[in-house]
Amino acid sequence: MDSKNAITTPQPQSHQHYGNALAGMLGPAFVAAVAYVDPGNVAANVTSGATYGYLLVWVLVLANCMSVLIQYQSAKLGIVTGRSLPEILGERLGDAGRFMFFMQAEVIAIATDLAEVIGGAIALKLLFGLPLFVGGCIIGAISTVLLIFQKGPTHRLFEKMIIALLLVITFGFIAGLFIDPPNPTQVAAGLIPRFKGSATVLMAASMLGATVMPHAIYLHSTLVNDHYSAGQKKPDIKTLLHGSKVDVVWALLLAGTVNLALLILAANSLYGVTGTDSIEGAQHAIAAALGPVVGTIFSIGLLASSLSSTSVGTYAGAEIMHGLLRVKAPMWACRVVTLVPALIVLWFAKNPTEALIIGQVILSIGIPFAIIPLMKYTHDRSLMGDHVDGPVKFAINMMVVSLIVALNVILVFLTLSGRS
Repeated sequence: MDSKNAITTPQPQSHQHYGNALAGMLGPAFVAAVAYVDPGNVAANVTSGATYGYLLVWVLVLANCMSVLIQYQSAKLGIVTGRSLPEILGERLGDAGRFMFFMQAEVIAIATDLAEVIGGAIALKLLFGLPLFVGGCIIGAISTVLLIFQKGPTHRLFEKMIIALLLVITFGFIAGLFIDPPNPTQVAAGLIPRFKGSATVLMAASMLGATVMPHAIYLHSTLVNDHYSAGQKKPDIKTLLHGSKVDVVWALLLAGTVNLALLILAANSLYGVTGTDSIEGAQHAIAAALGPVVGTIFSIGLLASSLSSTSVGTYAGAEIMHGLLRVKAPMWACRVVTLVPALIVLWFAKNPTEALIIGQVILSIGIPFAIIPLMKYTHDRSLMGDHVDGPVKFAINMMVVSLIVALNVILVFLTLSGRS
């Protein structure tokens, strides 16, 4: 009897141990995924749905699939090498190259924070009637407090706070779909790839620029290592890679659902409504169409989106500086560098939402600088050893890179030529 028990009892314990081990590896991708549901996404997706209906649903689905691949590659690089993408770039570039690369990455960080702080300031204005500049200062202060927890033993707490905000974002942006459910047939029709004129190509590229975020690519390779505090025992590389796949898929499935919900909400309830090309206008249109309660919930989601994404963006900026310049600047200093330009825009600009368009173009320019080195390094056997990408996967990676770069070149060209 004892022998029989000894044989049959380990199985459920093994499953429990596996579940606990997997749960312990989850978190980094959810922090990175916050970048995919920032106020820039809100503006791009709501504008797309209100202007073109369900036409560009397929763009979001494609962008999310590509994001899963890209974020996993970043996590894989960090897990296998134990270093971040900026650190590896810093090791392989000369002094001039490191400085130039840092400058473009810092411009990207500033452009990213611009959208996030402006979005939060607008949310506070909608909720409490605060002036935009005051709201921007409050967003900066709260996000700086969140950043206190991002390193060392409190990093897991930072992850939990960001995930909690992500859940608030999800509820805030999908609530309207329960009030006015969309037609599934019309949503499915939007999965057919097509454009209708250059304006829709520009919109698609803008949506892609708002979805595939350079700072999330840089940061994810850091997050997978910061997830474990100094001296804490890590699982082996194979186990970590498997856990990271689960982490990335679930995190970006959640982020992709939020983005789709925003587009579908706008296509279903705001199609043809004017004034939805700004976040503030979109909120007013949602409140008018679905009621003030849904409008308030949307504003709360926007506020959570701003707080979480600006904290993660500053975290990324600090890691980029550390990796490329080998300078460990205080987090508050990195916060000031990216926050001040956003506050200047809020103080002087008549319509700060217009700055989001410029920000998206800048982000689009920065995407190739992040994804091309990433795919190159994960195909480098001297770095990755037995975990190097094979020729088939590398070919798929480069197809994704080529598509993203091509769409972003189109976006920049159409914008600079005045055809937007």
